[in-house]
Amino acid sequence: MKDKWKKLFVNFELYIGAMFLTVTTVLVVVNVFTRYFLNFTYHWSEEIAVGAFVWVIFLGFANAYKTKGLIGVEVLTNLVPDKHQPLVVMLTSGVVTFLSGGMFYLSYLYFRNSTKITAALEFSYKYIYIAIVISFALITIYSIYFFVQSIRKVFLKKDVSLEIGAPEDQGVDD
Repeated sequence: MKDKWKKLFVNFELYIGAMFLTVTTVLVVVNVFTRYFLNFTYHWSEEIAVGAFVWVIFLGFANAYKTKGLIGVEVLTNLVPDKHQPLVVMLTSGVVTFLSGGMFYLSYLYFRNSTKITAALEFSYKYIYIAIVISFALITIYSIYFFVQSIRKVFLKKDVSLEIGAPEDQGVDD
């Protein structure tokens, strides 16, 4: 049971994102069906589908960074010999920490100052914009973790993992 909770915690972005992807898919399919076969649409469904899709994108982005699935960062790391990879991870993690921290701050300001509401449901766009804030907060946290771990590996010569969670916790088989 403990392993299931650990796997759930390690992959929480994927599970929440899957929930939002399911909502998006169901709403789009139902709306297409009603439009072509019943000659009406739910006007509110597009707003919810778009909002849920934004959540999918940004949670997926955070998880891709956490699991080292961003191609640009990984290509840069893999271009250097294994001996120097922790140094490259340290440098890229420092840059990502700075950039994602800045984006977190700016997205928070945008979220906080938002007064826009959706047309059909009249919900605040803050429910959508908070996904951006959360994802950049997660990326900042993950990049700080990678940065600290790489410092320990480079300067303290500690044999530490530069991963968050073990591969089996992430659903990856070695």
